[in-house]
Amino acid sequence: MDKIISCEFNIDTACVEVKYQDGSMISIDCTRVENEVARNMYEASELDWLVYNAPVDYVNLLLHGDIREYLKNVTDYHPFNN
Repeated sequence: MDKIISCEFNIDTACVEVKYQDGSMISIDCTRVENEVARNMYEASELDWLVYNAPVDYVNLLLHGDIREYLKNVTDYHPFNN
């Protein structure tokens, strides 16, 4: 796979659809990724933010990065106090 030329979140399928310069395409099921990776609602929220606001970064993180390390570093936890 080459350079990304198009990357969009499709709300109807809950997938990020990626098109590469060489003509290849992939579709990433964001619900499945969230179910496998996010350990709580805060991490799920971080993934949702990426999907909607930075889909290229989301794809690069999934394919080339360490998503658990990313979530560990960016997630802000606000547990409820009793």
